[in-house]
Amino acid sequence: MKLLEDRILKDGNVLGENILKVDSFLTHQVDYELMQEIGKVFAEAYKNAGITKVVTIEASGIAPAIYVAQALDVPMIFAKKHKNITMTEGILTAEVYSFTKQVTSTVSIASKFLSENDTVLVVDDFLANGQAAKGLLEIISQAGAKVAGIGIVIEKSFQNGRKLLEDAGVAVTSLARIKAFEEGKVKFMEADA
Repeated sequence: MKLLEDRILKDGNVLGENILKVDSFLTHQVDYELMQEIGKVFAEAYKNAGITKVVTIEASGIAPAIYVAQALDVPMIFAKKHKNITMTEGILTAEVYSFTKQVTSTVSIASKFLSENDTVLVVDDFLANGQAAKGLLEIISQAGAKVAGIGIVIEKSFQNGRKLLEDAGVAVTSLARIKAFEEGKVKFMEADA
């Protein structure tokens, strides 16, 4: 998605060998116009997949996921990283390791929001090692729901996340695929959506 790639080049900051900071438009401050366009692109890619729910993980996946859900006219569910006192029964959980935070969290979704009748599109902000998406796939499987695909805003293709998910039999659609960080600059691959 050229609009997204241009924004990454303009406002993204490469930190070290494998971290891209996009907090000015995605992971902290949100550019809702860009998120609307992202929502439309994913909705178009999955318009014939029978999607009934969009699922993401808090926090940075929420913004793109809500616009995808809006464009598909379906509910959006986000997995919580911290169980609260109101989540007392029927909880689907998975362990997820965060590369950027370097911690493992138990993420959860109330089972009343997912069922075997659902066809899910998973949406997330980044794909690196694939652990967040893998955790969401585990939760969706526990509910007996089907996964139509995984929509990723920014993929670090030099890491193994795509292979992990494709080896699990899930289609991955990424809007900006980063081939490498070279001398503090982002190098893109051809986008697949």
